[in-house]
Amino acid sequence: MDIIKSIEHEHLKEKVPVLDVGNTVRVHVKIKEGNRERIQVFEGIIIKKQGGGINETFTVRKISYGVGVEKTFLLHSPMVEKVEVVRVGKARRAKLFYLRDRVGKSARTREKVGARIETKEVTIKENLEEEEPVSADAEVEETTPASDAKEEAPAVKEENPVVEETVDTVTEEPAVEVKEEPAKEEKKED
Repeated sequence: MDIIKSIEHEHLKEKVPVLDVGNTVRVHVKIKEGNRERIQVFEGIIIKKQGGGINETFTVRKISYGVGVEKTFLLHSPMVEKVEVVRVGKARRAKLFYLRDRVGKSARTREKVGARIETKEVTIKENLEEEEPVSADAEVEETTPASDAKEEAPAVKEENPVVEETVDTVTEEPAVEVKEEPAKEEKKED
């Protein structure tokens, strides 16, 4: 593995949430004030995603007291505690910069019909266990002819699947005749 990629791989988060442009998210960010540390929540619509690997970023936009505020977060930053998906939005573009010119309800994306809010996470980094180096002595193995080695393979039980047959029975009932009464004629008044 390349030296730079190996260093970047160490700093990647193990699990990353699945984020799409147009989703409304709640980003929990660590903020350090003096010697205290607290978590601040920033909620808004993802208007763009860019980059890849350790440099992957997403930009969130919200309206705060009538002023549009955008913040760009590094996805793998240790300052980003967690990202929650609040609403799944429907976007047909990769970047939603047109929302900057909008105000009120038109500054939101439409919600996907039937979309479930799930906390989907993608596992990026798997725990890689280092293998012990194999010595040269272990590579040399004794070979025996196939006729001498008569090892039996473990018996495999073949199970026959049970097939249940369902039979629908329909019983015929005799039809009941309905007699219609002749309609009464109304008398016309002259």
